[in-house]
Amino acid sequence: MSNDLAGVWEVALSDGVHRIEFEHGTTTGKRVIYIDGKEILRRDWMFKLVGKETFTVGKSDAKATINIDAVSGFAYEYTLEINGKSLKKYMENRSKVTSTWVLNLDGIDCRVVLEKDTMDVWCNGQNIETAGEFVEDGTETHFSLGDHNCCVKAVSSGKRRDGIIHTLLVDGTEIAECTE
Repeated sequence: MSNDLAGVWEVALSDGVHRIEFEHGTTTGKRVIYIDGKEILRRDWMFKLVGKETFTVGKSDAKATINIDAVSGFAYEYTLEINGKSLKKYMENRSKVTSTWVLNLDGIDCRVVLEKDTMDVWCNGQNIETAGEFVEDGTETHFSLGDHNCCVKAVSSGKRRDGIIHTLLVDGTEIAECTE
């Protein structure tokens, strides 16, 4: 990496947290994008220093755009959009449509993500095979992590504003949800 590093963002997707780095050479016109340390785009000798670079990130191929805007003189502002929303708005919306738990199982850190709309479960970037069933007070989505029996329980909060509450149980023990 050169000293042209202009922006670094951490983006939490279902398949993991991705680090996006952007280099902008304002004297050479160079633009380089790295995802998780791997170069995915390079443009040299760009005469137009402002504009956009669009690419995909993660296994779901989320559309990402880096906007390059002139602020004053030779100062530039860099903003990241994910699926057409500012990173802040995207992450706020994401917390409504997913639940995330971080835990340590058998010495391995696990990041478990539930996509509430599809009930897909991800662990450390892998889509996990699940089995769902209706129970007396809601639904249960069963899956295994190693030798551990896991279950996401979905029950109504009884309050329209709060909606459905999702709880992760690992070997019968409730795991606290984390905020990203």
